[in-house]
Amino acid sequence: MTAESVTSSNGLGAEYADTASEAYRAALRVIETVEPRIADATRKELADQRDSLKLIASENYASPAVLLTMGTWFSDKYAEGTIGHRFYAACQNVDTVEALAAEHARELFDAPYAYAQPHSGIDANLVAYWAILATRVEAPGLADLGAKHVNDLSEAEWESLRNKLGNQRLMGMSLDTGGHLTHGFRPNISGKMFHQRQYGTNPDTGFIDYDAVAAAVREFKPLVLVAGYSAYPRRVNFAKMREIADEVGATLMVDMAHFAGLVAGKVFTGDEDPVPHAHVTTTTTHKSLRGPRGGLVLATEEYAPAVDKGCPMVLGGPLSHVMAAKAVALAEARQPAFREYAQSIADNAQALADGFVKRDAGLVTGGTDNHLVLLDVTSFGLTGRQAESALLDSGIVTNRNAIPADPNGAWYTSGIRLGTPALTTRGFGAEDFDRVAELVIEVLSNTQPEGSSKAKYKLADGTAERVHAAAAELLSANPLYPGLTL
Repeated sequence: MTAESVTSSNGLGAEYADTASEAYRAALRVIETVEPRIADATRKELADQRDSLKLIASENYASPAVLLTMGTWFSDKYAEGTIGHRFYAACQNVDTVEALAAEHARELFDAPYAYAQPHSGIDANLVAYWAILATRVEAPGLADLGAKHVNDLSEAEWESLRNKLGNQRLMGMSLDTGGHLTHGFRPNISGKMFHQRQYGTNPDTGFIDYDAVAAAVREFKPLVLVAGYSAYPRRVNFAKMREIADEVGATLMVDMAHFAGLVAGKVFTGDEDPVPHAHVTTTTTHKSLRGPRGGLVLATEEYAPAVDKGCPMVLGGPLSHVMAAKAVALAEARQPAFREYAQSIADNAQALADGFVKRDAGLVTGGTDNHLVLLDVTSFGLTGRQAESALLDSGIVTNRNAIPADPNGAWYTSGIRLGTPALTTRGFGAEDFDRVAELVIEVLSNTQPEGSSKAKYKLADGTAERVHAAAAELLSANPLYPGLTL
């Protein structure tokens, strides 16, 4: 991928940047007439993002077209229901927007069915969970009761069905080995609505041990087997996960929120593409997919009718302006340039991992083959929180993250997670990411904990300024939204 941001990578170049600049300047002038502090904060946010090395794996930079799409009159419209079957009048334009978003999602991921209403990744997962329960538990339960509608059940009948719905089993990847809190983590609603158990990774390698997962699934016999991750730096064999699910009659649900861009860009294909293997697939639309903050659910025909009832089953009124932005982002992702971008994400992650390994930094699993690396900072004598803060002082934005069997728990942690989607959007290449690894090591090597605190630290004099200056060189060579002026 050439050193272009998403602003120019869509082929519109300088004319596009000039048009976007004019649009943003006009919008900010309007905002200033009501609350100038919001306009100031908006300008400062762009400046801050331009001036920092963004390595948070779950963040990216959406195109001006995507961002501008969210600021329209669709924000003012209620549209509960589904396409052509709304509970409010005058939803014909929302129908168009939602249909386009779903069409682009189906075509992009080669999915039988797509649902564009979820407001976030957790909403998408809740829709998926309840659609699975409705399909696997409620529908058969109603059939046993003479195919009654749920509203027509007696109190005793409903109590019996409710108990069945609330006592099903789910198994997902544990949080400390790379899973997500919505995959059955007990403080999350997913861990409260299911009887849950978790699978982990091989303690010696950090890789998923499919034989161990299969053995755990055979013993627990979950209704839902969840695959996918938020901090696992390797690819997953979803064909194998489907075999494991099928053996016990489980529904395979895949949460591809983090790596959806690699699926869309055909970096993950065959057994590593979750969509052909999962019964239900969920994702966010930001992160590596580079769209607005929101969610999607993809499903087989069996689960589509229940997913389509996401509103009002789980969701409130759909955010029509965000669905419009999803349609724009998904249309961008269907362009050939997006495949180049997705491959660059993976190539750059490899370069970042290699940069750490050759400098003797410890990585969970020893490397990566997706979009992120997980750096163990214990060799520097630091907690993840200390490392995150010291890096932020130096202009490098990361997030602390637990590592397997983390002695510091989920708050202070022993690792930091770094991802390549955002800086790849700016045009960073392999040499740039090797330099990024060098700067990260420089900061961590010059940071010391203060006393026994897991949060306080001391950064050696001059380190923050020196790294800031080096980062500024990288950033100036790869500007964010080049040509966009406010």
